[in-house]
Amino acid sequence: MFGAIPYAFRATESWTMRAYAALGALTAGFVAVVVTLGLVVWMGETVSAQGGTFLFSRSLFVVAGLAAVGPLLAPILFVARRHRRDDPVAADYDRWMGVAGFLFLVSLYLAMVISAPADLRDPSGSAVINALYALPQLAGFVPPVAAALVVFATHFRLRGGSDAGATPETDAA
Repeated sequence: MFGAIPYAFRATESWTMRAYAALGALTAGFVAVVVTLGLVVWMGETVSAQGGTFLFSRSLFVVAGLAAVGPLLAPILFVARRHRRDDPVAADYDRWMGVAGFLFLVSLYLAMVISAPADLRDPSGSAVINALYALPQLAGFVPPVAAALVVFATHFRLRGGSDAGATPETDAA
């Protein structure tokens, strides 16, 4: 995986994908560090607690971190795999994967705004921010899940299959 990130950056001709490969990899690293440090702090605070729900909630914390890092790295890994294997894809596959990656980054920001605790919300003159604050905190899951689905849908829509070079005449035979 660590070799795939610079490979995707070098192999693609799309500036959108290059920008996303740099920013997405840095963001994924930052999220991984924050989740790891958060887990260490949480384990330190609950060290005297018995098993059960504390252990279960710790494992969910790790799963939530992976759920954020996975779709952040997915466009980069898809592009690297596509170039290594020379897979048949749409002409603008790399660009659209970069766009989908940036969409996921924006969705993470929206999720943080929506799920911010009430005491951490700054008063804003923006109608958009106030509308996001008005949503229930659990609605913060919706933007990242929807954007992750867009990342994977973009990949599956633009990738070629084994019959990418097939013509209608060969399909009839």
